[in-house]
Amino acid sequence: MGHVFSYPEWHFHAPPNAGRSKVKGNRMSLSEVIKTALDQIQFIAKTETVIGEPIHSGSVTLIPVSKVSIGFAAGGGGKEEKAGSGAGTGGGINVTPVAFIVITGGKVQVHPVEKGEIGLDKILALAPDLIQKLSKYMKNRESKDKSRKD
Repeated sequence: MGHVFSYPEWHFHAPPNAGRSKVKGNRMSLSEVIKTALDQIQFIAKTETVIGEPIHSGSVTLIPVSKVSIGFAAGGGGKEEKAGSGAGTGGGINVTPVAFIVITGGKVQVHPVEKGEIGLDKILALAPDLIQKLSKYMKNRESKDKSRKD
């Protein structure tokens, strides 16, 4: 297996041959490090991260919508003499929930998550209860709307 670049919550895997640069001997070149990191960032920031997997509960479907922010920096320097060289990369990724798309019957609604209103950990902990309550609310609302039409 190739090199593993560990960050607090992410592990970037370099291809098995990436550490064997013909120019640098047994070390990854800066361009190889950057390419590997950018490939992994692209994978992490895929569409499914922004528009989450649908959550189905009865006739209600919730789709989480998130904002993905990515920061990345790389640099290097060195000498051709014995003194050595150095290279480094750094990055960060932040995924923040911004809204939920609610689909009931044929209706689609977007419910934004207000800034500072609730954290992702709380949303995940409350999700089953929220889906159940939302489902009951929507069923009651549909039956009230139906009785008004009659």
